[in-house]
Amino acid sequence: MNTIAALPGKSSYYFQLEEQYGAHNYHPLPVVLERGSGVFLWDVDGKRYYDFLSGYSAVNQGHCHPAITSALIEQARRLTLTSRAFHNDQLGKYEQLITGLFGYDKVLPMNTGVEAVETAIKLCRRWGYAVKGIPADKAKLLVCDQNFHGRTGAVISFSSDPSAYAGFGPFMTGFEIIPYNDPDALALALTDKNVAGFLVEPIQGEAGVIIPDKGYLSKAKQLCADAHALFIADEIQTGLGRTGKLLACDHEAVRPDILVLGKALSGGTMPVSAVLADNEIMLTIKPGEHGSTFGGNPLACSVAIAALNVIQEENLAANADAMGKLLRMEIEKLRSPLIAAIRGKGLLNAIVIRHPDKEAAWHICMAMKERGLLAKPTHGDKIRLAPPLIITEEQVIEAVSIIGEALESL
Repeated sequence: MNTIAALPGKSSYYFQLEEQYGAHNYHPLPVVLERGSGVFLWDVDGKRYYDFLSGYSAVNQGHCHPAITSALIEQARRLTLTSRAFHNDQLGKYEQLITGLFGYDKVLPMNTGVEAVETAIKLCRRWGYAVKGIPADKAKLLVCDQNFHGRTGAVISFSSDPSAYAGFGPFMTGFEIIPYNDPDALALALTDKNVAGFLVEPIQGEAGVIIPDKGYLSKAKQLCADAHALFIADEIQTGLGRTGKLLACDHEAVRPDILVLGKALSGGTMPVSAVLADNEIMLTIKPGEHGSTFGGNPLACSVAIAALNVIQEENLAANADAMGKLLRMEIEKLRSPLIAAIRGKGLLNAIVIRHPDKEAAWHICMAMKERGLLAKPTHGDKIRLAPPLIITEEQVIEAVSIIGEALESL
């Protein structure tokens, strides 16, 4: 039976278009969305859903936030792109805002999250040669097992997930994988004088919302400082209010040497990312040595200013903290035998499913979809629960009731 053709309403038409003309590099839930507002999405047949993925935390401010979309439309009518061959009237204002907000000397604007990660890697290596004095082409970066920093050739070179790297070699050298949440392993690896830096996710989101022990990040930062190596935080998914603080590193008062941001930096409207560092690091790259046609374009800058202002003005980090605690508490009340663990910080959460069927998490997500809530499994048995940060107490309670019904249906 052709399951696509059997789907009701308008959905099958759109599925068939993607099946025929699109690359098959994703396995989405069978739902075709056409509209979003706040915490909700609507499909092509008019059915409403809670969004509990938030574009992998790109839509922290909620779908189509009026302040962000207004900035997008207004700027799009004036000027969208000049390239960095010229100055534009939005870039400096954006740079002033974001460096002031996070407390760094400089920002290097990019587009996608993985472009920002690649930029951070280049910055770290250049600093290692120019400042630390590492011999040419000997710089090494430490990364963590089960990391996820994107899917470019360089980044998959240090992935430990076969689905990310298998069949894509040969790979870039200069990386060492160490265990996550293991200060002793980090300390040992840092004895190598050629280590330029340590790249880490404060919470491993794609791995299933793996939260390190309290004190791990602050200990890691101190170990890096003692070894004269850079502490690089990939806060693309964990930053901008998602975990109940502006940055996940703020929970331990850690200031990264290089900070990588993306996703919600545009409120989900377009790719915008950023790398922040102080002059000693940032100014090691000279004109012509790194760039991007679209990085720092006036449209992106205008949108990012609005997105950052919304996070601050609407106290989204505080709401994420409160609603995250409520979400975990309400899920615990379900007392479902299918839930092996509930973990999270702020509104970055996951439930681990206990069931002999390896597809159980997928089936649960399908059951939630049928009842009006969208979420997606990660790494097989884990379901990430990350709604927009504007969600209310009433909406959390209603959403958990949908999750409970889906669990019971299995």
